[in-house]
Amino acid sequence: MKNPVQWLRSFVFIVQMYLAMLVLGIVFAPWAMASPKGARVACKSFARWALWTARWMVGIRTEVRGLVPSGEVIIAAKHQSFLDIIIIFNAVPSARFIMKRELMWTPVIGVYAKRLGCVPVDRGKRGAAIAKMVKDVAKETKEPGQLVIYSQGTRVAPGARKPYKIGTAVLYEGLKQPCIPAATNVGVFWPRTGIYRKPGLAVVEFLEPMQPGIARGDFMEQLEARVENRSDDLMREAGFEPEQAAVQA
Repeated sequence: MKNPVQWLRSFVFIVQMYLAMLVLGIVFAPWAMASPKGARVACKSFARWALWTARWMVGIRTEVRGLVPSGEVIIAAKHQSFLDIIIIFNAVPSARFIMKRELMWTPVIGVYAKRLGCVPVDRGKRGAAIAKMVKDVAKETKEPGQLVIYSQGTRVAPGARKPYKIGTAVLYEGLKQPCIPAATNVGVFWPRTGIYRKPGLAVVEFLEPMQPGIARGDFMEQLEARVENRSDDLMREAGFEPEQAAVQA
């Protein structure tokens, strides 16, 4: 039985977080429309606000481990909830995301995503979507930054298993940039759906870079093994047993 007081705190936290997103989106709009720098400052401000309020309102502390990427790299991250997006964006200097096309039409998020140079993907078209994604990424490489892609293509609940999609390897081959795998346990505390937020230490960990030149099959195999194994370790550290959850599912 979930704690009703924690549930109420979670509800209030979510309401104020999205209200803050709206307010900051409006306040920074003139600067964001004039310059991508304004959009980035606005989003960084929101990320810091969300992390700060998560700590004292619902008891979620956050930690970034590993060497934070700062150059032109691909970050191939485990995606469990909105929280890992916030942590990564706050941690790295110039993140832009591969994101599903529908989000580009949402209020505030869509407008700022376009200004940041995020790349929309139509997940329903597979091969055509991958080809267009590579073309769109090439178009948006005017300024150095960190391109974040979620290799499973969607949020994945702790303990669930979903295949890694080939799009990450295609970008890795085409851009010829190092790929930084990123593991996380955030879904243990901030689930992909629902209101309840559980107190604890949510971690995103940047792993050792994968340098350009690894063959596609080997790259995908190594990427999945490294991200999944380390994410499982982080979830166990948080008191969650991923194998048991997978069996129950």
